[in-house]
Amino acid sequence: MNTSAASSAGDPVRAAMETALALGDDVRGATSPNPPVGAVILDADGRVVGTGATQPPPGPHAEVMALREAGERAVGGTAVVTLEPCSHHGRTPPCTRALLDAGVAAVYFAVPDPHPAASGGAEVLRAAGVEVGSGLLAEQVAGGPLRAWLHRERTGRPHVTWKYAASLDGRVAAADGTSRWISGPVSRAEVHAMRERMDAVVVGTGTVLADDPWLTVRRDDGGLAPRQPLRVVVGTRGIPGGARVLDSATETVVFATRDPDEVLAGLAERGIVDVLLEGGPTLAGAFVRANRVDRVVAYVAPSLLGAGPAALGEAGVSTITEAHRWRVEGVTMSGEDVRISAVPVTGEGGD
Repeated sequence: MNTSAASSAGDPVRAAMETALALGDDVRGATSPNPPVGAVILDADGRVVGTGATQPPPGPHAEVMALREAGERAVGGTAVVTLEPCSHHGRTPPCTRALLDAGVAAVYFAVPDPHPAASGGAEVLRAAGVEVGSGLLAEQVAGGPLRAWLHRERTGRPHVTWKYAASLDGRVAAADGTSRWISGPVSRAEVHAMRERMDAVVVGTGTVLADDPWLTVRRDDGGLAPRQPLRVVVGTRGIPGGARVLDSATETVVFATRDPDEVLAGLAERGIVDVLLEGGPTLAGAFVRANRVDRVVAYVAPSLLGAGPAALGEAGVSTITEAHRWRVEGVTMSGEDVRISAVPVTGEGGD
């Protein structure tokens, strides 16, 4: 069944997919290297009887969590899932088996599973007589909770989001090097929420030496959040043993290299899927120059500095025709700041 056919199933299925999308988004950062999937079970009358999301490894997948809640009410019902149910036995049994054992009559999923070992779930379900539909809210799912995981499956590399805050004239610090605070409190709170969804936060040794950042996720009261991303420092310069990034708040890894591909390969070996690049202009320039930035999130503050370092260092551009081209996917207000999200034009970036 195609997208239009899936949509014609009625509002309950679409509403269920919207719920599943939100459920998957809620567990971003907690499921790696597995995808953050959401699932909803509707009974035979179209009522929600079960919801679930992927649990941290080696915990159950989203479908299993939703089926547990639904129990016998799943018989003759519909499963709505953001990702095609897996058909292989990995850390957990295949979700297709769980759906068949539960007696569901129909399954709708947003995006197909690109993993060679896990794909094929739709065919397994159809062969068993289950009605299968795909494509419902696929763009929202692929550009939302599954963005980083799908990128990793396509490229073998973690997905990299470069986040920076700058003045209206593109400065990330004043002429004397001071940078606290260019962005406002709302933007800074958003950044902490963004960090909490990431697997790793990356900065360069220059940032550590200049700013001594902590790179932790903090709550409004200043306390540490329960989940912290891996802290990553990149560069060949040494950093002092007393640097805050080396404390016991959470794990830190130091890569003594300037090569983005070496860094991403090392992170991939650790099962890292989603990376937040918070380094200064030099490190950002290296990642952009290597086409290893997959998304930019810029916070532009209503201020003018006139001098000081620019947001981006040397990026391999000597003439306008060599400019790295980006497509803006969202512009919103963040307090008094403007938040801009952009992705590479096809053929650029990490893909």
